[in-house]
Amino acid sequence: MKKLLIALALLIGTSATAQEKDVTKFLGIPVDGFKSEMIEKLKEKGFVPTYSDYLTGEFNGTNVDLVPVTNNNKVYRIAVFDKNYLEETDIKIRFNKLCNQFENNPRYKKISVDNFQISESEKISYNITVNKKRYEASYYQVSENGTPCFYKNVWFMIDDKYGQYRIIMFYDNLLNQANGEDL
Repeated sequence: MKKLLIALALLIGTSATAQEKDVTKFLGIPVDGFKSEMIEKLKEKGFVPTYSDYLTGEFNGTNVDLVPVTNNNKVYRIAVFDKNYLEETDIKIRFNKLCNQFENNPRYKKISVDNFQISESEKISYNITVNKKRYEASYYQVSENGTPCFYKNVWFMIDDKYGQYRIIMFYDNLLNQANGEDL
């Protein structure tokens, strides 16, 4: 009986450890732990601190700024901001290219059946300004066992600043996100 309890405790401990490691990853780094640890890991990947907790570098062929975001001192998000703003035609191309990259990557699954692609005739400026439309696409990272995992969310959106556009991406570990526990 004692051996059975020990084996059960080891199994539960191993399972919990494996589950903890299966969180959203950004460049192979788990989106988890303390902010200072995350910043060090990002620096090891070549990102350079700029101001406050922001870092700068290259991600997916684009110059970006990024920042780890925390809840109760645990990282739950890596926010990635394109450094340069683009014109309307160029942001459509960038957005659609990202959608294609995620949809053709076996490590990601679409959250919905919606087509996130922006048509060539779409008037982004008009739709954002007049119709208050928000252009975004959401994906789940696939878990280590091969299934999409709802708490491993990766999404991106078009950010508008006076008719210039950029992509903002979010790598979210929803397990560390605020759930009202501090209310």
